[in-house]
Amino acid sequence: MKIGIIQQHNTADREDNKRRLAEKIRQLAQQGAELVVLQELHNGLYFCQDENVDTFNQAEPIPGPSTEFYGALAKELQVVIVTSLFERRAPGLYHNTAVVLEKDGTIAGKYRKMHIPDDPGYYEKFYFTPGDLGFQPINTSVGRLGVLVCWDQWYPEAARLMALAGAELLIYPTAIGYDPHDTKDEQERQRMAWQTVQRGHAVANGLPVVTVNRVGKEDGVPFWGTSFVAGPQGELLYEAPTDQEVETIVEVDMQRSEQVRRWWPFLRDRRIEAYDNITKRFLD
Repeated sequence: MKIGIIQQHNTADREDNKRRLAEKIRQLAQQGAELVVLQELHNGLYFCQDENVDTFNQAEPIPGPSTEFYGALAKELQVVIVTSLFERRAPGLYHNTAVVLEKDGTIAGKYRKMHIPDDPGYYEKFYFTPGDLGFQPINTSVGRLGVLVCWDQWYPEAARLMALAGAELLIYPTAIGYDPHDTKDEQERQRMAWQTVQRGHAVANGLPVVTVNRVGKEDGVPFWGTSFVAGPQGELLYEAPTDQEVETIVEVDMQRSEQVRRWWPFLRDRRIEAYDNITKRFLD
């Protein structure tokens, strides 16, 4: 499969961000992309760096303006697009939601971010209700997509449950960067840990992983880019730079997972009868 990824530096001009994304989606489609993955909350700035009730005005219903905008592109270009939106589900009820648009412009499915962080610079619990759709792959014309979002990428349980439900590809729209007060060494440890844990999900589940991050400074926080695609043995098929915008196509052999799982039959050898304690918060 030819997968297009767009690593973009966003500004406060939401319409310009969308215009630039549309241009890049069009370019990737012309180059043969079958699937295009966008970064987390790609329409605007990453607004969770502070808590402001007026920011809820940016949220929108699904279906809504953004699904119409990207759905029209998907239909025009005959590509599947993975978007990431600030969903207004009801008054006072909001989610961080990935929506997949099928190549006919319809909504193939959505995923509401399950793991919600609350750290300095990432005050997401103020804005987002934890997802309630579970870990269910989204069926599309290019395959069963295991779409998760950012903070979900640190949790092996999320990747595993997507794999057990039949996902053929793990996808993580992302917004993550450095604390500018950390040392350069600490910043690099965090960036590499972030990539390593996701490559581990690829290995443990025998699936390709696609992760698309934003890049550039927003309100003083430098997002570290490094969007990447890994194969089902964790091998890096592509890695973007830390400080540049990127729109590129990465070709992934979707048949390889079958062979890798024959070599490394982790799903066969799981001791499911011994895992009851995994649902507990901690074993005292």
